[in-house]
Amino acid sequence: MPVTQFRTARSTASTADVTGIAGGSSPYDALVLVERDADAILGALGVERSSLGKRLVTFATASELAADLAKHRTRLGFLRADEVGVSVRALAWGSRSLFGVGRVGALEGWQLTARLEVPTGTAPTYDPGTAWTLFAGGDILLDRGVSLAIRASRAGADFPFDGGTAQINGLCKDCSPMGWDLPNWKRTGNVGAVRELMTGADIAIANFENPAPDGFVWHGKGMVFSANPKHIAGLVEAGIDWVSLANNHIGDARRAGIVSTQENLDGYGIKHSGAGRNTAEAHRASLLEAGGITVGILGYDTIAAYYHSGTATPGSAKMTAAFLKKDIAAARKAGADVVIVFPHWGVEYRAKPTSGQRNLAHAAIDAGADLVIGNHPHWVEGMEIYKGKPIWYALGNFVFDQSWSNYTMEGITLELTFSGTDLRQIRMRPHLILDKAQPNFLDPATSGKFVMDQLWGASKGLLSW
Repeated sequence: MPVTQFRTARSTASTADVTGIAGGSSPYDALVLVERDADAILGALGVERSSLGKRLVTFATASELAADLAKHRTRLGFLRADEVGVSVRALAWGSRSLFGVGRVGALEGWQLTARLEVPTGTAPTYDPGTAWTLFAGGDILLDRGVSLAIRASRAGADFPFDGGTAQINGLCKDCSPMGWDLPNWKRTGNVGAVRELMTGADIAIANFENPAPDGFVWHGKGMVFSANPKHIAGLVEAGIDWVSLANNHIGDARRAGIVSTQENLDGYGIKHSGAGRNTAEAHRASLLEAGGITVGILGYDTIAAYYHSGTATPGSAKMTAAFLKKDIAAARKAGADVVIVFPHWGVEYRAKPTSGQRNLAHAAIDAGADLVIGNHPHWVEGMEIYKGKPIWYALGNFVFDQSWSNYTMEGITLELTFSGTDLRQIRMRPHLILDKAQPNFLDPATSGKFVMDQLWGASKGLLSW
């Protein structure tokens, strides 16, 4: 499997990338291999060891190779598929990949094979046919400007998820009425690319940043939200399986609106957690199935204490170390093999996570969570690896009408590949929200570099990769 540095913007590798290393015509300046496999892999690639000279670097173990890639942006490595982990970026070989939504269905469909020494009686443990994927997006709003976009489009509730790709050609300085820079953009086709990724994932999740009660009221402005429950149909068609109701707007249609929203989501078959008819329900994990694995998801809100649930009062789930320990243990007891904590937290329009966020994220993992995916700031925040577990402090807006700055118009989505309970690969895709409603993917090496650099900058000291 071709691999390179985790932070790379590249997604594919080719024979030319490998053969060009020797002559300096490759984007990579060295080939890195595990010594025990080096000759077999070079033979499979059709490359002579002698032709590479000092441009071939070998290591005793896969972990040493991964550590080297973390230090060098322009090195290409090859690992056994079983040894590929989240600290490296696995690349497609031509048009095929072993990871992600578009992966090959079986190892037989993979082109790169070599005869490697393995202990007698063992077999490969990674199988793309049994792997499963998780898609995660940030904040979804279906009121205000998004509702207007839905009503104006022939696609209706499907419009927000019909995005393809876009390109940013510089910034219009101070063009926003609020004094922010705005992107000069154009669509570049690939209509439906966002939907294809979401529906292709085994599980797709996001934050539902509004109630959707029967008695909804459209809001043209302001910070009180309620969505037309008929718009939930768009989430279903986009493949959304679960949403968090733990946020600072879930009670905007009063306590009865929380219950009505739950009932409407249930009617569309979308699972949810993070709010409920009482504290016990609000703190109960949703359980979903993928790849023979049970995934438990817990939502929490730290922003709007006035919407928190009571013993007999509808509301959201409060996030504390004590609740995390209790709720995660209950999720495990209910059968969850993987536990995801999905908090609403942080400071709006800020990329650096607060110490409070970090303390709660660490508490979640200490209590047994496998990953943490946060939202609320409307900006992409940094990420962290704690005890080997990933934390995304905020993914930014996903479907939102905050078109008054490039920061609020750009976000990221996650495509995570698991083998059983093991997270094997992470892919983060930047996007730009167009027409106040529709995310469109950006090339991370060019137009998406702004928001990716924002993530890396905010992750300084938190991410060794």
